[in-house]
Amino acid sequence: MNPDATAAALLLESAQTHQRLVEDNLQRLKLHTQDLDGIVREEIRRTLIDEMQALTTETRLAVQSLQAMRRAVGLRTALWTAAVTIGCVAAPAAISWSLTPSATEIRALRAQRDSLIANLERLSQQGGRVEWRRCGEARRLCVRVERSGAAFGDTADYLIVKGY
Repeated sequence: MNPDATAAALLLESAQTHQRLVEDNLQRLKLHTQDLDGIVREEIRRTLIDEMQALTTETRLAVQSLQAMRRAVGLRTALWTAAVTIGCVAAPAAISWSLTPSATEIRALRAQRDSLIANLERLSQQGGRVEWRRCGEARRLCVRVERSGAAFGDTADYLIVKGY
């Protein structure tokens, strides 16, 4: 055999060996890349799950805080409403209580009223309904009399007052 042909055969065999090695390495690189793609996807999924769990926890805490605030505001509103209502009822009640006479004062006022009514009745019977006026230029005291009635007295100078 010819030394050039041997060298060419060895070179060809060496090139085929290198080509197989490159193909094997490429195949392993493809497998590794596919594995790496799965690993990256799994890592992204795991990271996303962790972040979602953290977000869920924070959301739950925010909801609990808002519910606690709602209860506190509700309680505070109820207390303010009760305080304002009590104030609105207590102020007029206190004013009414201070201005309304006591039972003793009412009894005394009723007794005074009854006494005044009795006095008015007595005065009415004793001439309290007489119509008095000032008459004439001298502004003398005069009274309305019953003209159809009889005259009394020694000189008939007494007349009956109108209304009696």
